[in-house]
Amino acid sequence: MPTIRIRLTGSRDDADTLLTTLHGIDGIEHVEELDDETAYERDDSSSSELVDDNSAELFLIEVQASDNLHADAVRAVTEVKASLLGAVVEFVDEF
Repeated sequence: MPTIRIRLTGSRDDADTLLTTLHGIDGIEHVEELDDETAYERDDSSSSELVDDNSAELFLIEVQASDNLHADAVRAVTEVKASLLGAVVEFVDEF
């Protein structure tokens, strides 16, 4: 069962919209937003106190698909939806 890990940079509404969309794809076994506080810390301490101009947040989303065909559909739908929302997504091997 393929697992797709998505890092989404956008608003809470963007994340909720993407989660709802992913839940609607047939062949998806599981969709979960992960809450890992360490993932939000910056590696670079020189900018850790700066104000974020666009007030975007980082959301970690994990999706389990039934097969590779559905995993490809998750990636395609995620890219299109993020583009429509004005959010940024990145597919990663691990968080």
